[in-house]
Amino acid sequence: MPDTEHLKILEQGVEKWNAWRQANPDVVPKLDYVSLIKAELTNVNLSGAVLLCAILTNANLSGADLSDTNLQVAELFETNLSGANLSRTDLSNANLVSANLSKANLSHANLTNANLRVADLSDANLSDACLSATNLQYAVFKNIEATPEILEEFQKFNANPAHLKIIMNNGNGQWNEWRKANPEVKPVLSHANLRGVNLNRANLSNTDLSRADLSYASLNKAELSGADLSYADLTGADLIGATLSRAKLTFANLSRAQMNYYSDRDDGTSITDLREADLSGANLNDADMRSAILYGANLTDANLKNAKLSDANLYNADLIKSNLTGADLTSANLSLADLVETNLSGATMTGCRIYGISAWNVTMENTVQKDLVISNEDEPVVTVDNLEVGQFIYLMLNNTKIRDVINTITSKGVLILGRFSDPQRKSVLDGLREKLREFDLLPIVFDFDRPTDKDYTETVQTLAGMSMFVIADVTNPKSTPLELEATVKQFKIPFIPIIDISVDPRPFAMLVDLQKSFHWVLPTLQYESKEDLLDDENLKTYIIDRAITKREELRAAKSQEPETMLIRKKSDATPPS
Repeated sequence: MPDTEHLKILEQGVEKWNAWRQANPDVVPKLDYVSLIKAELTNVNLSGAVLLCAILTNANLSGADLSDTNLQVAELFETNLSGANLSRTDLSNANLVSANLSKANLSHANLTNANLRVADLSDANLSDACLSATNLQYAVFKNIEATPEILEEFQKFNANPAHLKIIMNNGNGQWNEWRKANPEVKPVLSHANLRGVNLNRANLSNTDLSRADLSYASLNKAELSGADLSYADLTGADLIGATLSRAKLTFANLSRAQMNYYSDRDDGTSITDLREADLSGANLNDADMRSAILYGANLTDANLKNAKLSDANLYNADLIKSNLTGADLTSANLSLADLVETNLSGATMTGCRIYGISAWNVTMENTVQKDLVISNEDEPVVTVDNLEVGQFIYLMLNNTKIRDVINTITSKGVLILGRFSDPQRKSVLDGLREKLREFDLLPIVFDFDRPTDKDYTETVQTLAGMSMFVIADVTNPKSTPLELEATVKQFKIPFIPIIDISVDPRPFAMLVDLQKSFHWVLPTLQYESKEDLLDDENLKTYIIDRAITKREELRAAKSQEPETMLIRKKSDATPPS
């Protein structure tokens, strides 16, 4: 564990820490297992310190002196170490994924088994560093200073010189001829500089193009199926008619890329194929993807701001948490797409097919929604003008499903009202919820421990109207009396008040009035301990059986025909007795 005195000094800021280090040059700072997430430690002097298993995720250590430091097994994910002195530092088994190590001094550093995946090592000094079993996948290592042996190690993750030479001569068709003659070879063009290169119709299937610079490259009708384009720069690239099915485009930059419908082929059907492509986290800002095939594509967390997606096929696509702000989705097929927490603010969704979508917590401020097709392709066309309403309307149309849903809720739903913010009350109500499940009932919880306004009242009224019966904890209530007043008068369903008399000896006065006026408000159930209330036999006898008996009584009364009276003619009328 860290030395508490050392940690207190560090927490006072870099200036005081560095002054303390200067005044105490012989003291070895002990900061092992310390947590310094997002700490601001620019130019800090940690030379020779012990930071074993320290957590420095997202911390700023740019320019820091970490020479001779023990950082074994340290958590340095996305940490800024640009320009830091890490000479002779022990970083074995450290997590440096996505860390910024540009211009860092790593000479003689121990990076054995360290994870440097996606790290930026540009202009870093790695002279005599130990890179045994180091993960360097997708790392940036431009202009590094290192021994020939280390450079050879990095070369494993760089473009194959022979492959690069052939692709640069693609103008005469040499690349495709080479691919045809060597079908067993997987081309390696990672980190290659292919900016603006003409790669039209090139066969790049299953090629490693990770971290490659393909900005403004012409990839018209290129074959990129199964290619690894992770972290590749495809800014402004021409991908019209390209085949990218099953391609890996994780965190690739496709902003302003052109991927729309193109019709100069003989059959006039050249469409960008991105089916089942991995585009998670990709930057597709302003990308032109009209008519693109994105069937089953993974677009989780992707930036699709202002993207042109009209007529695109997004069937079964994963758009969880993606940013579609201002995107044009006119006539796009979103059937079975996952839109959980998706941002569609300002997007245009006119004529979209939305059959079977999952839309939860979607942001739709100023979204244009019109003529959304909620029916399947083989069903009569039904349109609505609201994405979330569309899901409900389809459920209503499918009578079997909606009947099952309503029957399940009304025959099993139990609304529980009470104060869940009070730990003692929460323990009782949570226990009640768990016990009701054991009796094959469906507990529905509504917490009143907030100011009651029109919206809350309407919510509890809706929930009460769908429930089999209501259990209201009236022990030291807050808003419960008002909510009972709003629901008891509206719904003839059993209401069972419960009160812990060891805490609150009697219920609020208005409850008695409700019980006198509305016979479906049952006598208050008093108990002295949580164990007594949640006892299986007691729960069944005093709550469930009473509720079911009263419910059957109410249902029978509702089914009875009202009495009528006939006014007889005066000639033979006999005054009613």
